Amino acid sequence: MEQTPDPLARLRTAAGTREAAGLKRSLRARTPDDDGLIDLASNDYLGLARDRRLIEAATEATRVWGTGSTGSRLVTGSTALHAELEARLCAFTRARGALVFSSGYLANLAAVAALGRGALVVSEAGNHASIVDACRLSRSRVVVTPHKDVTAVEKALADRDEEHAIVVTDAVFSVDGDLAPLAELHAATVRQGALLIVDEAHSIGVIGPHGRGAVHAAGLAAEPGVVRTVTLSKSLGSQGGAVLGAPEVIETLIDTGRSFIFDTGLAPGSVAAALAAVDILQNQPELPGCVRTRARELASMARELGLETNDPAGAVVPIVLGPPESALRAALICAERGVRAGCFRPPSVPVGRSCLRLTARANLSSEDLAVIRGALTAVAEMKVTM
Repeated sequence: MEQTPDPLARLRTAAGTREAAGLKRSLRARTPDDDGLIDLASNDYLGLARDRRLIEAATEATRVWGTGSTGSRLVTGSTALHAELEARLCAFTRARGALVFSSGYLANLAAVAALGRGALVVSEAGNHASIVDACRLSRSRVVVTPHKDVTAVEKALADRDEEHAIVVTDAVFSVDGDLAPLAELHAATVRQGALLIVDEAHSIGVIGPHGRGAVHAAGLAAEPGVVRTVTLSKSLGSQGGAVLGAPEVIETLIDTGRSFIFDTGLAPGSVAAALAAVDILQNQPELPGCVRTRARELASMARELGLETNDPAGAVVPIVLGPPESALRAALICAERGVRAGCFRPPSVPVGRSCLRLTARANLSSEDLAVIRGALTAVAEMKVTM
């Protein structure tokens, strides 16, 4: 009797291959006190995710509006709170229009897929996976240019057959932590008649005066050909995302952005928390500078110990270790010494560039830094003995 094929066999085989390569991933449920570890792995750059002001705002909004938005933004999912947040984001970032999504990932999908449809899409090699997926969803021709290579971007734009084009880049890159050359990219897009889309996920709340972002800091906030995507789940300590741009951009996304049209709106509690975070940034303009200072201190500490890192533009500080097994071992060593560190392996990073990704927070204390130094010292010793 012929044996029935097992449809799950290929999945087990692939899982075994990933485990042998050191690429198996697993979920780890943390406790309310972060298991007693100093957090250098989350994206809570300003330490606002547990701030009582955000918690109280979210609690009150939940009492008034309920736990969910009840539908898509175009049906019942738009509340007065959503409109207020969009207006406040415009005022804060000096944007002309804003549209709130239930995640930053979906904001990128909408912006790139809708605005890039039928156009050439020029994407930077270091862009986040959400941008990579958005490029694919655009169904347009995509040219991937080397990291921060403005000359390659302009050449791709100049050589195109398509009438229209967009250039898309992270502002602060999510693993390397460096800053995109936004002024130069904008000049290239102006010369070539293209739109520039900038993902400010790791720069909003961190870069520039009051944390208004890298586009604002570069003097490009009022430029009509610049579109920004932001997340509310990192520096702003909440959930969700938004697209910032000209009215024509916002109208296009409302009419054609599939990840806007067909997704349930952001929950009111999260909207209210994000509003409270914007208030805090307005009233405590020193916070973005604090997190940048802490990031530079972490990078300096790593270099003193002989570890490979970059000069951070924002909160992200990578510690490059090479093979995935080394990064996994280093993350375990950090945890044993009281520090939770992010562990990034392919496909999140190129082969041979597995790393710890440390993320600074504005509220790290001098006592925290002493513990972190001890953990990184142990990582450096591990690297020497391997």
